[in-house]
Amino acid sequence: MNTLDIQIEGRVAKVFLNRPEVRNAFNDGVITELAETFTRLGQDPGVRVIVLGGHGKAFCAGADLNWMKSMAGYGWEDNRADATRLAEMLWAIYSCPLPVVGRLHGDCYAGGMGLAACCDVLVAAEGMHFCLSEARLGLLPATISPYVMRAMGEQAARRYFITAERFSAAQAREMGFVHELVAPEALNAKVDEIVALLVANGPAAVKACKRLVQDFAGREITPDLRAETARRIADIRASEEGKEGVQAFLNKREPAWR
Repeated sequence: MNTLDIQIEGRVAKVFLNRPEVRNAFNDGVITELAETFTRLGQDPGVRVIVLGGHGKAFCAGADLNWMKSMAGYGWEDNRADATRLAEMLWAIYSCPLPVVGRLHGDCYAGGMGLAACCDVLVAAEGMHFCLSEARLGLLPATISPYVMRAMGEQAARRYFITAERFSAAQAREMGFVHELVAPEALNAKVDEIVALLVANGPAAVKACKRLVQDFAGREITPDLRAETARRIADIRASEEGKEGVQAFLNKREPAWR
């Protein structure tokens, strides 16, 4: 890998954007490598959690300027093909069966906000800034919008999509985009704390919980939906992991997966 630094530490995979000289701005190479990496790690039976972060002074400043220059003369078909690759990369992160913890610091701009919004848990350093800057360039955050709107809420998206203004980590925390806000020197410790919580839980249960939210959020509570919830809990209760977890709890011992 040239644009990513991937570290496997036991059951945890840490994926760092590794282009600090351009504040981890992404190009077609980063997009390809992120899609391939999250697809591969999501299928790795030895990995339980993925941490997504960035080396250097920023998490991700959005699109690389040189990459943008190369696309300046693209026609409609080329632009659609390029945007489709970005959309597939974002989907690879969002749909990854493993929990993804975002480690955010410095700037998180434009497409970087799309990467962050695809994570399941976001930990941010105090003093960092966010920005959906596309409208300032006469563009719009279309490809990242489904994930960003889910993460920050429709009302906040209505403002920040059209104003393209910067907002602070504290504001991101208030709107629910960021889950944890800590001092920069405490960022790694807080990420490790959340990772430890995830690893302590049943691996199949964590995957099922992640999928549960993705499948059911915003849906009408119909008879079919209620039946599906009953089927899912029955499935996991009858599974080996479910049986082991309940027996461990009743017998006051650690479950096998720990």
